[in-house]
Amino acid sequence: MTDHKIIETDEVWARHASLDLLARIYRRTDLMHPLPPIISVHGGAWNHFDRTAGTLYQRALARAGYLVVAIDFRQAPDYQHPAASADVVAAVRWLRLNAGRIGADGSRIGLLGSSSGGHLAMFAAVLPDASFHRGTPIVVDAVAGVHDHIEARVDYLIALWPVSDPYYRYRYAKRAGIERLSQAHERFFKDEQAMRSASVPRVVQAGEAQSLPPLLVVMPGEDGNVPMDMTFDLLKAWQARGGYLEYAHFPGEPHGFGYQESDATRALVVLIEAFCSRMCGG
Repeated sequence: MTDHKIIETDEVWARHASLDLLARIYRRTDLMHPLPPIISVHGGAWNHFDRTAGTLYQRALARAGYLVVAIDFRQAPDYQHPAASADVVAAVRWLRLNAGRIGADGSRIGLLGSSSGGHLAMFAAVLPDASFHRGTPIVVDAVAGVHDHIEARVDYLIALWPVSDPYYRYRYAKRAGIERLSQAHERFFKDEQAMRSASVPRVVQAGEAQSLPPLLVVMPGEDGNVPMDMTFDLLKAWQARGGYLEYAHFPGEPHGFGYQESDATRALVVLIEAFCSRMCGG
């Protein structure tokens, strides 16, 4: 198999006062035509890590011919919900406005998120036109400005071991005595009501979703961070509202297994590539 060369570049994609948010763009050097883009949203319990957290699968997707844009966004403790999901929505607008310059085909955009990033990706995708998802200044032609008139809906979603319901996961972390998780929730969400409001299953089941793109959900069998029943609630809500979804279970794998090289991670990458290809008409 040819090991295609990948170029990785960082640039400022959004600017909040003195805070610059960076994006890392991955693409193959031998493909000059516009590539199907995927925006990648990292995990870290809304408090930690950056755009490099998913480097392994981001590079793999770039080798498969996708243009991957991995973004930084506002996190706790300096920022609270819905700052991060507002940034994710703005990243879709940024991509559409910059597609020609970075070599992306803006006609079909995918959104991928892992763990808390899975929550942010899904919450942004189902509520792209919400008032609280407006106002992020994005950089176009080296100038930062708000472009909330640009379409922010995406064409498909990939959620890896997602924290789909922050309130459910918070109560789980409290019962299990996982303080690092419960404290992360408390830093990012104002209160438990804010956690409930940010529940993706709740939004979908209540009929509040503005968009319901095709969804791939991946769950490890030994995930100590994400209760399986929470994910099943997400699947049931999506199906109840007529949304298309695919579900993959990786028995014996831990939370975040896709960040490390393994046979399971290689299988995960193949699974994601196949889903993206179908969604892009490949």
